[in-house]
Amino acid sequence: LMKLMYRLMLSFFAIILTLMVIVSISFINVTNNTMYHNTWQQLKSYSDSLIQDSIRYNMATQSFEGFATESLNSNANLLTRQNVHFAIYDTTHRKIFASNGFAPSMSKSDWKKLKKGETVCTKLITPKINSRVSKGASPRMTEVSRPYFYKGKMIAVVSIATFVSTIEQNMHQIKINLIMALLTASLVTLAVSYFLARSITKRIDRLRMATHQIAQGNYNVEVDDNGRDEVADLGRSFNQMTASLRESQQEIRRQEERRRQFMANAAHEMRTPLTTINGILEGLQYDAIPEEDKKHSIQLMQNDTRRLIRLVNDNLDYEKIRTNQIAMERKVFDASAVLENLREQLAKKAKEKKDTLHLDVEKNLRVYADYDRFVQIMFNIIQNAIQFTDNGIIDIRGKRVEKGSQFEVQDNGIGMTPEQLENIWERYYKADRSRMNTKYGESGLGLAIVRQLVLLHGGKIDVKSQYGKGTTFTIFFPDREYAPHNIQPTNNKDKK
Repeated sequence: LMKLMYRLMLSFFAIILTLMVIVSISFINVTNNTMYHNTWQQLKSYSDSLIQDSIRYNMATQSFEGFATESLNSNANLLTRQNVHFAIYDTTHRKIFASNGFAPSMSKSDWKKLKKGETVCTKLITPKINSRVSKGASPRMTEVSRPYFYKGKMIAVVSIATFVSTIEQNMHQIKINLIMALLTASLVTLAVSYFLARSITKRIDRLRMATHQIAQGNYNVEVDDNGRDEVADLGRSFNQMTASLRESQQEIRRQEERRRQFMANAAHEMRTPLTTINGILEGLQYDAIPEEDKKHSIQLMQNDTRRLIRLVNDNLDYEKIRTNQIAMERKVFDASAVLENLREQLAKKAKEKKDTLHLDVEKNLRVYADYDRFVQIMFNIIQNAIQFTDNGIIDIRGKRVEKGSQFEVQDNGIGMTPEQLENIWERYYKADRSRMNTKYGESGLGLAIVRQLVLLHGGKIDVKSQYGKGTTFTIFFPDREYAPHNIQPTNNKDKK
């Protein structure tokens, strides 16, 4: 992490320093050019003043007569004190006047430009001048050559120059100042780069520490995800990951708890019939059962054996349904005829509980479902109502609704508490523990299977109950055009 911080710091420092160097070089170039242009403008003004003071005209003939030598000498003395020297040439390139022996050299191309009226500016020249003035053999100067015209004809060219040492001294001081500023700015940049790099690596360090806690099994960690940069996006993704891990961990615990509960419930359900069978077999082995009771004992063993078979089959059916391993052959058929047959089949069981079955179903009620699974669903729900109702009325209703068919099974039996209502879809759960050994639905798997079958049809199942007053199951089957395909059943916790 420290290496990353140093890399970031050096990157920031290099970028800022590079920009500063580029800006400094650009500033030096611009300043240097500006100083030369300002010097040239000043030399031009000197040249114009020089010509105005010394030029002579014939007022009678309105013609150019030449330059006044006295005026030129006076201006030469004045300009020399300012380190400015000049020379005047006529149109034949002949030197008319030179201050202090100033003798610049002009090329043919320069003369062509001058004849066109252009002013020629040269940054560096090494002209010949008086050694007493220059104090050196080869002085470096900057020059301006400027043409002058009278009545459209060139009459003279003034070449005026000054030493560049003054400009170079100023530029040298500017460069020193810039270097000092650059060094100071570099130190500030280094400090700023450190804090910028540290601010980024601190956030990454928090992510690293949080990741370490995740690796140790602590999924209740979150990192700061404020901001709009990539590190903040990473923080948000990290928080989403921890949330998913927490949910996964909780789901693992729930699954493990359900597994333990399932094993306990399955063992409990099997223990009673197995104990009964084992007891009867021991009695038969040791002739402890009277002859007249042997037939009844064998019937008890057969009943408990069938109960165990039903329990195993229900578990197998539930797992096949839950893992979508059953084949669904959905088609449209008359649900009213099916419900009438179920009422007749369960009439005897209802009579034993002194219950009355009322059927209120539309004629030719069309439903889109797997025929056998529809029978299994309605059989289990009606049987469940009979099981928990004594001396009551069980209403079975069916009708067409928007996008499908709806069925209701309502009883006025013992009902359920809110806690019982919340857990009725769990395997082996029994709302009334006192009836766990009754003849119908004793495995506790019926409603769990019913719910999974309804979900496989793409339908819905709802239950409302009031303790002591009864329960109502409502089942909805969608029509063909609204029924989804390849529906995956969900675990029982998904309903919550």
